[in-house]
Amino acid sequence: MESWCDAEKSPAHLFESNEEEKYATLQRSEGTMEEEALESDEEIYKVIEIDDNTEFGPGYHSYDEEDPELHIPAETDAAYMSKNGHILWSPTPPPNEHKRFPSHLFEKMTPGPTSFACSNAQDIKSTFELFFPDEIKEMLMQISNLEGKRVYGAAWKDLDWTDLQAFIGILILIGVYRSKHESVDSLWDGVLGRPIFRATMALYTFKSWSRVICFRKRDPEPGQKSGDKLAPILNVWDKWVERLPLMYNPGQNLTVDKCLVPFRGRCPFKIYMQCKPAKYGIQIWAVCDTKSSYAWNMQIHTGNPADGKSEEDQGMGVVLDMTSALEGHNITCDHSFTSYALGEELLRRNITMIGTIRLSNPELPPALLSVKGRAMNSSKFAFTDTHTLVSYHPRKNKNVLLMSTLHREDTESSNELKKPQMILDYNSTRGGVDNFDKLTSTYTCQRKTLHWPMVIFFNMLDVSAYNAFVLWMDLHPSWEAQKTNRRRIFLQDLGRALVTPHLQRRERLPRLPNSINMIIEAQSAPEDIQRCIPPVTDPKRKRCEPCNRSTYGGKRRDTKTRLTCDKCNMYICKAHAVITTLCYRCTKE
Repeated sequence: MESWCDAEKSPAHLFESNEEEKYATLQRSEGTMEEEALESDEEIYKVIEIDDNTEFGPGYHSYDEEDPELHIPAETDAAYMSKNGHILWSPTPPPNEHKRFPSHLFEKMTPGPTSFACSNAQDIKSTFELFFPDEIKEMLMQISNLEGKRVYGAAWKDLDWTDLQAFIGILILIGVYRSKHESVDSLWDGVLGRPIFRATMALYTFKSWSRVICFRKRDPEPGQKSGDKLAPILNVWDKWVERLPLMYNPGQNLTVDKCLVPFRGRCPFKIYMQCKPAKYGIQIWAVCDTKSSYAWNMQIHTGNPADGKSEEDQGMGVVLDMTSALEGHNITCDHSFTSYALGEELLRRNITMIGTIRLSNPELPPALLSVKGRAMNSSKFAFTDTHTLVSYHPRKNKNVLLMSTLHREDTESSNELKKPQMILDYNSTRGGVDNFDKLTSTYTCQRKTLHWPMVIFFNMLDVSAYNAFVLWMDLHPSWEAQKTNRRRIFLQDLGRALVTPHLQRRERLPRLPNSINMIIEAQSAPEDIQRCIPPVTDPKRKRCEPCNRSTYGGKRRDTKTRLTCDKCNMYICKAHAVITTLCYRCTKE
């Protein structure tokens, strides 16, 4: 490639006599540049286990075009050499090139749900269960029952999928009611709580199930690695992540960024991010569709390897790994991932890249780093055969740097800001992951816990519920079209659909009338079972009519009751009511 230069061809050997003076000038210039923030990414990530300092090689030299003693050869007047001396940039676009990446190389798939999702998403509940195949269900039931027997012994009753559905449904309803910080005792309270919780299960049952939900056997499996930090939930996580790309075809633009799941307990890969509201938590890399924010792929950052060595080119490896199944798309990322080498690797798959880039990146030419003497709202470009750089100067001491393999031109907007087209395209495609993170945190089902695998499981439920909402809206665009809170309605219907099977087979009734009415409505049993359930009517008590008519020892009984007959609505006490005790199986027979 013409834009790459060998070490022997670099003009660095012409300036060896002024090495010390130019290196001191570079330190002063970079000291000023590091204080400048990027306009689009002003947040500074402070990650505990990631060392992101950039070290320049021994062959690094600086070329300051303002140095009066520096003589630039004629052949380099129209080109810039990168700081590491490996990339030759040009201030003019390559001749006879398209202004943008050829559109016929982009993938022509139709964005939206796949044919598999369309054929299996019959209702809201089945759409959500697309992300939990039978393998995950069997794994959750088997391991949780083993843990329950270990904790409670012979008193434990095995869980089935209906029980786990009810548990997940309650978690989703807790998120709908924005009660993630409210204690379960308050949620199950007879006055201040929600009747749906007491109708589904008792408080003790919910606490018991929360304690025994587990994702891995306590005894290590034969083929399992001992040093895997993600081992307690790895099997469930891998099978769940495999389902994400099977349900949705992304559009042309995707966003790669990092999310932070809040957690302050003990975790071998917990990190600290100053820019996030939660500060501490588990970092997850996500690939989201820019338009719908559908989470197409996710990966948990588990920190440095067991040997303690920092991973080189970590951002590049993450993007290449998470987009390995893509072809013909555009990836938008931030300065944590953008590099010249990443752009080249993606182009081999017909994938373009656009993203911000750090001022300290050694692949940049020094001519684009300084904004001294430049006019406001001015732009400076640099090109190679495959990449385009832009330096935009929006205000004093501000330098915005972007790298793109999508653009081939130096066009700017016509308004007074004169923003380059690269920045406009970046701003329109960078928010996929940020919007996804905001939406999932609005109605999150996260609960306070000391076990980090449960934190990841709660996040899996949030992501699955949001992805199911995206699928449902693509399949039914007119669903609740007149409402502005359709996602909240979707989650409420989903939670109610998950707990209904458990309501229908519940034997012991709660004490509160509202919860009893929910069970009666859900069970919708025949007349035989209706007779065995005491009817709930108006809370006002009235005299039992049979007692008021009959006399005992010359006196009439003054018995007050709330029970009424199912057929004639006559008030009757327990002495005159015919109540039978049948289980739900016998009533169906």
